Amino acid sequence: MTGHRVPKYEQLRRRLLHDIERLAPHQPLPTERDLALRHRVSRATVRHALEALVKAGAVYRVQGAGTFVADQIISKSVSLTSFTEDMAGRGLRPGTRVLVADLIGARGRICQELRLGSEDEVVRLVRLRLADEAPMCLETAYLPAARVPGLLDHDMTGSLYSVLDTKYGIIPVVADQVVEALVLGDSDAALLGVPPGTAALRVRRLATDQRGVPVERTTTLYRADRYDIRFTIARQRC
Repeated sequence: MTGHRVPKYEQLRRRLLHDIERLAPHQPLPTERDLALRHRVSRATVRHALEALVKAGAVYRVQGAGTFVADQIISKSVSLTSFTEDMAGRGLRPGTRVLVADLIGARGRICQELRLGSEDEVVRLVRLRLADEAPMCLETAYLPAARVPGLLDHDMTGSLYSVLDTKYGIIPVVADQVVEALVLGDSDAALLGVPPGTAALRVRRLATDQRGVPVERTTTLYRADRYDIRFTIARQRC
């Protein structure tokens, strides 16, 4: 009985992936012609292998310039972790640019979701989150001001969850999240360092504490070329 024969393009894809893992992000790959000569395959086989690598996010193409090694893709799980924890866990250096940090009146949807009155205030934080100094996501958070007095006096360039825990004894333990796909407008794209119209993921999160009281309403725009959202699901038995 003969074994299953691996297609030529798949053999080449595996060899190229092994080579790519040793290259720096944005480093160019050899041309299709050079790869065909080096690996003694047809250009059609090279093209097929490269298409598979593009779909997997290992490389990207620039029209008229060639094929390049892609940045590391960050898999964001549905666990309730902070950006700082996510980046540190992947060996990346987290960073933050605070764009807005102020107190505003609780209005509309924010007021309802945080269960606040019309006279209550919220702390608003708009932060550009970085990994190894590269923009990764744009985060807008709202917190009930009465629960976090003096929050704006603290350093907001690190983990918000760490400050909530150590300074206020607030630990977000459960969050409802909604994930949407969209394309970035001019201002958001400029902040994230990508062209307007680039694909992004928008995650809306409402986090509650140990008593089930809402403590944080956050909307985060993730660069889709650097992030994917990973879910683990299970089938329930009837």
